[in-house]
Amino acid sequence: MAAAPIPIPPSSATPETAPLSQGARIIDTFIAPSKTFTDLRRSASWWVPWLLMAIVGLFFVYAMDRQVTFEQITRNEIARSPRAEQFDKLPAEQRAQQLRIATSFTRYISYATPAIQLIAFLVIAGVLMGTFNLAAGASIPFKAMLAIVVYGSLPSIISGLLGIVSLFAGVDPAGFNVRNPVATNPAYFMDPSGNKFLYSMASALDVFVLWSIVLMGIGIACNSKVKRGTAIGIILAWYLVYKMIGSAF
Repeated sequence: MAAAPIPIPPSSATPETAPLSQGARIIDTFIAPSKTFTDLRRSASWWVPWLLMAIVGLFFVYAMDRQVTFEQITRNEIARSPRAEQFDKLPAEQRAQQLRIATSFTRYISYATPAIQLIAFLVIAGVLMGTFNLAAGASIPFKAMLAIVVYGSLPSIISGLLGIVSLFAGVDPAGFNVRNPVATNPAYFMDPSGNKFLYSMASALDVFVLWSIVLMGIGIACNSKVKRGTAIGIILAWYLVYKMIGSAF
């Protein structure tokens, strides 16, 4: 008589997590960031969130151009600069010429924001990769670190949307500060013409920047053996060094 077949026990292996779409990654960055950053191990694609930030950024620039105008923005910047008194003493023709040149420069730089932002992401990713790979043994490839930085910067979309809403809701053109357009940090409520160092350091306490730092720390922890708190602390230290150097100048 044939032996009875031996039953095969059910597999105890844990099924692999389903890969996330680009849209799901973006949503999960805000509600379940560990899922997004863990999925970067599978694919370190970063261009979709960068494109989304670029679109919002360009819309914000358009809103500034429409509601405030770049000429007024340039006037405001000159009025807050150390050379404001020197500018006022120039002959009217020279003032008009310098204002035209500065306005054109401001406009071109503003509409080039997506490219400038991408360059900044590349620099930040390079610095963080060097720091964590050399000092913390993270072994994160550059492309993965770039994706962590880009996805971690997604809160800037909310900041940009708030800026767009405030511009179209009505803003005093003469009081508009292009460097700090939304009340997301204590410096917004300070006089930018006062103590420059304190103003700059107060601007460092920006809700959305700190949010991004936490997200990047989570991303690094999900892609290495570095603890989450350690990763956040290292990024925060770099950010404070950057702000202090900028404030000193």
